[in-house]
Amino acid sequence: MWLQWDWGDGPRIGGRKTQLFSAWLAWSRFRVVIPAWDQQLGTLTWCIDQALRTAGGAPTYLLTDNARTVTMDHVAGIPVRHPQMVAMGRHYGCTVQTCVPFDPQSKGGVEATVKIAKADLVPAQANLLDAYGSFAELEEACAGFCDRVNGRVHRETAAVPAGRLAAEREMLHPLPGQPYALALGEERLVGDDQTVRFGSVRYSTPPGHIGTRVWCRAAGEELVITARTGRGAAEIARHRLSVPGSPQICDEHYPDHPGGNGPRQPRPRPRTQAEAEFLEIGDGAQRWLAEAAASGAARIRSKMARAVELAAVVGADRVGAALGLAAIAGRFADGDLPSIIDHLATEREAGEVVIADEEHSAQPGTSGWARLGTKEAGR
Repeated sequence: MWLQWDWGDGPRIGGRKTQLFSAWLAWSRFRVVIPAWDQQLGTLTWCIDQALRTAGGAPTYLLTDNARTVTMDHVAGIPVRHPQMVAMGRHYGCTVQTCVPFDPQSKGGVEATVKIAKADLVPAQANLLDAYGSFAELEEACAGFCDRVNGRVHRETAAVPAGRLAAEREMLHPLPGQPYALALGEERLVGDDQTVRFGSVRYSTPPGHIGTRVWCRAAGEELVITARTGRGAAEIARHRLSVPGSPQICDEHYPDHPGGNGPRQPRPRPRTQAEAEFLEIGDGAQRWLAEAAASGAARIRSKMARAVELAAVVGADRVGAALGLAAIAGRFADGDLPSIIDHLATEREAGEVVIADEEHSAQPGTSGWARLGTKEAGR
């Protein structure tokens, strides 16, 4: 009948503090730990949604501490619930309850699961855990912690929590198909350019969400974008709030496109057998084609065919290296490629041509002037 949850301080990532949402089902002792950046109402909502979907159902009661996101005030010792939490509980078919202050029977269980999770997940000298390089690493660590503690025998029940959860699910209420979205922010549609518009500003989203609806909410100085995933509502992107005219676009959201605002080089896509054979020579062939086309070189197709013939005679590696050098030097004339191939075959490595030392100088000598003086003297 009961699921308890509480918050704990998580590790710092990039100098920024994280939070650990820890929840557990009272009967099976099944635990869920979810990392988050903050404890705001929207974040709490999707954490509860994820915890319930991980458990596979909703219990009758949700028990937690008297945080401001849950209890707005106390009147004559009676807690006044936050209306959003009441509506969220109604959405999932649960009743939100808060523990009695200084009552270990209702408060101790909630704090115990947070203490255990922090001992395993927060870097400290005791557990010899390294710092996390990214938020994704912390998410993986939390998932591994849950698998570990839910797969071993619990000291109190002498049973495996994951096994008891299967029996407990028969008593849980079915979950609604949609998460409680009101507290997650305003709904937006992800466009074909992987961006959403919020406050007349465009913000990018990771791949895989084009054409779907997401939720956007302002959290402090940041915009949090939440989407529906297989595990419920989950944060997919977080941007610094901006002003119109200054879109927030993350290069990592577009892995197939180079970063920056410069021109995009088109990718070669062979449409004929001859084009495919030329591009199979290697990266040098692709560079040569891009540079030759940009420079307006003449008879590109015939030169490509000549390169394929040379590759069959001297090898694709040598021709590919020559094409790369030709692209760098801007040499696209008819005889340039064979000339470069001959040069590579006869000349030494670039590093062996000149050995700079104290005895070598690139300055021409004065012997010519000496001869000129001799002739003048003879006259």
